[in-house]
Amino acid sequence: MARRSDRPTLRTIAEMTGLAVTTVSRALLDAPQIAFETRQRVQRVAREIGYQPDRAARHLRTGRTNVISFVLDPHDELLGFSTSMISGLARALRDTQYHLVITPHFAEVPSIDPIEYILRNRMADGVVFSRTEPKDPRVKLLMENDFPFVSHGRTDLGVEHAFVDYDNAAFARMAVERLVSKGRRRLALILPPDRFMFRRHLRDGFQEAVERAGVASELPGDINLDSNAADLYAWLTWRLRQPDPPDGMVCAGEVSALSIMAALSDQGLTVGRDFDLVVKQTSLLYDEVRPRIDAVYEDIAEAGENLGRLLIRRIAGERPGTLQFLQEPIPRFADLGHGTRAAIGTHQTA
Repeated sequence: MARRSDRPTLRTIAEMTGLAVTTVSRALLDAPQIAFETRQRVQRVAREIGYQPDRAARHLRTGRTNVISFVLDPHDELLGFSTSMISGLARALRDTQYHLVITPHFAEVPSIDPIEYILRNRMADGVVFSRTEPKDPRVKLLMENDFPFVSHGRTDLGVEHAFVDYDNAAFARMAVERLVSKGRRRLALILPPDRFMFRRHLRDGFQEAVERAGVASELPGDINLDSNAADLYAWLTWRLRQPDPPDGMVCAGEVSALSIMAALSDQGLTVGRDFDLVVKQTSLLYDEVRPRIDAVYEDIAEAGENLGRLLIRRIAGERPGTLQFLQEPIPRFADLGHGTRAAIGTHQTA
């Protein structure tokens, strides 16, 4: 037996369990050929003695890093995006051999750069990234290299790839229907920058719904969800002073909605009386806003957990076309009351 001061090894676990070293190794990797009870016993002993695999040695022996890389693209329109996504991914990887590593992507460099770095240096066994583009070069490169990935968002490349996405078209339709039901007749939607795929989904769902309802609409071209708060505020302040201003708005981000609400208040307009909003909600912030704001929830933590679970299956060899998950919008309208708070924090994993 190894002394307690020694670092535990596979041989330590083998001696404690009476199993062969190769069996212990495969049990720790959760190999299905090893009996479930044996895997549980080996993994329990490993936790109890604080066993940590030598990742460098394993990488040399198997070519595996046991690392999942999340390429973090910071953006501000969704409050808590980064922490919620990381929380969900960590939940999916818990009790697996995989470790989560954050690879930053800075706005001033091409989105493909961190992917090329991971591929070139074999820094991970799989990768997750967000804010997909219609012809996303990251998806092309990863598929050409047969490298496991799951994207947060879809593309229109015409090839099957693994993804988790929020149904932004359904969100836009739901938001328009809510505004029309409250008597609003000229609706506006602030879109994401045109390079992103979810812009198309939002736009298509919005336009479909306003045409069906027979109401006027506008898509401002001078601002987008990545515009700073001052520019959003200035645009709406100007627009409210022009002929035929909007009386309802679909806000696909909580931060943009705060700027909109500030502009409305400073122009003497009251939400719920003079103007109505429907906001895509990703935090509990709008539960505490008065007057109550209509919201539709997007569960970012659930998305992260599904991304992690699907990526593990992709690494194991499952076909990408079977690894696709579309999240449904969850209405949290003001007249539903705080009882819908329970919807936040529930997770429906793929």
